[in-house]
Amino acid sequence: MLEIAEIGPNDVLYDLGSGDGRIITEAVKCYGAKAVGIEADPIRVLWSRMFLFFYRIRDKSKIKWGNFFNEDIIDATAVTLFLGSKANEKLKKKLVKELKPGTLVVSYVWTFHDWKPAKIDYRDKIYLYKIGESNL
Repeated sequence: MLEIAEIGPNDVLYDLGSGDGRIITEAVKCYGAKAVGIEADPIRVLWSRMFLFFYRIRDKSKIKWGNFFNEDIIDATAVTLFLGSKANEKLKKKLVKELKPGTLVVSYVWTFHDWKPAKIDYRDKIYLYKIGESNL
């Protein structure tokens, strides 16, 4: 997901439904990005925060406990998600409203109805979208 989005040191990545924080950790350690995870499960939040501490990357990353529908994601340059089709559809309006043109949205497995991806990795089922393009 990070590779298809060409994440780099100038990026601010948001992982919506960040789970155990592996995307956040990878974005910081391997790509040099700043990263924010938003997770509703308090056990997973604690678990991922522990990994951020263990890997010594808390200065470039954080995990928020909450519902990503209620969180501000306006400073993201890229967003990753692995949600179901219903959640993706609910999220579309928020993404278009809050994200700047050119912001990348990377979805694993599930697509966005009526949006045409800018890139597709068919083997791994990864879909890259760009906010503000005419295909959204």
